[in-house]
Amino acid sequence: MKEFDHALVLGKFYPPHNGHHHLIETAASRSERTTVTVLAASHETIPLDHRVRWLTETHRATPGVRIIGDLDDHPMDFDSDEIWDLHVALTRAVLARRAIADGEPSRARVDVVFSSEKYGDELARRLGAQHVLVDLDRLTHQVSGTALRTDPVANWHHLAPATQRGLGRKVVVVGAESTGTTTLSRQLADHFGAPWIPEYGREHTEHKLTAARAFDPEATVDGLVWTLGDFEDVAHEQERRIQAETAPLVIADNDAFAATVWGERYLGFRPELPLGTEPDLYLLTDHAGVPFEQDGWRDGEHLREWMTGLFERELTKRGVPWLKLTEDRFAAGRTAVEHLMGQDVARGSRSRA
Repeated sequence: MKEFDHALVLGKFYPPHNGHHHLIETAASRSERTTVTVLAASHETIPLDHRVRWLTETHRATPGVRIIGDLDDHPMDFDSDEIWDLHVALTRAVLARRAIADGEPSRARVDVVFSSEKYGDELARRLGAQHVLVDLDRLTHQVSGTALRTDPVANWHHLAPATQRGLGRKVVVVGAESTGTTTLSRQLADHFGAPWIPEYGREHTEHKLTAARAFDPEATVDGLVWTLGDFEDVAHEQERRIQAETAPLVIADNDAFAATVWGERYLGFRPELPLGTEPDLYLLTDHAGVPFEQDGWRDGEHLREWMTGLFERELTKRGVPWLKLTEDRFAAGRTAVEHLMGQDVARGSRSRA
């Protein structure tokens, strides 16, 4: 039997960091049930549902913990009873949501509030609960949400992997055959000291040729038969490898979206593939002025102009940030990535989980 029945941990979690996780784990270790309430303001740029997902993933195995998010646009004024009443009423309503979801509406009340803030005493009093203050001086984890939003790279080690994946910048280099996507993406990764995700499509082609030669030792690349399943496999594996990285910046040579363009090239129609995470920036390598290099695997020199145009149209249609690189491609790409990395992490991510 634990010390407390129902604990409340409340905050913005903007973004969640290891200090928050320490607080949640402390509450859970001493309470049968712990409701973590993420209260976000509508003007904040890291979406509420992302914070809830990151916390849920991080504490999936923590017994008794339930993460709930809601909107709180009330002003902050610790000297105003009227403002306090608004926040407490909202908190009670959110606690009722958990109790109803658990099928136990009579157990909405909390008997303890765990916090790392001085206002925790007053919040607990107004909820008729005890207050347990945890690491007020931030000695266990010397970090804050403000510090993380201001300089995420310097404070990256204070984030759990789920949050790192959500906040990390993803840059994807795409382009037609033999336009230097591999060379450029690798140069950028080396320059920024970022993980580099190579094009899985090439690796898949090598595996496909090996499998074909199990039937016919004389099989060649030109004789391979491509199917929808091939592009589904390529898209899935490319996305898995990108998402496995938790660095502040990841540079990839192609992604699931690129697999749809290559699918149209080989299948004759655009395959419906799950696109997964939308990167922060696409860099498109132009074919113009780039010699076609035959390495024994390529067969589309005559299609390069068409593919470049297809990439341009589809990127524009998707409404994602992208830049076409022509002359001085490395310098232009480097500048674009530097600008991206200079943005405040609080800008959030459009579709990152």
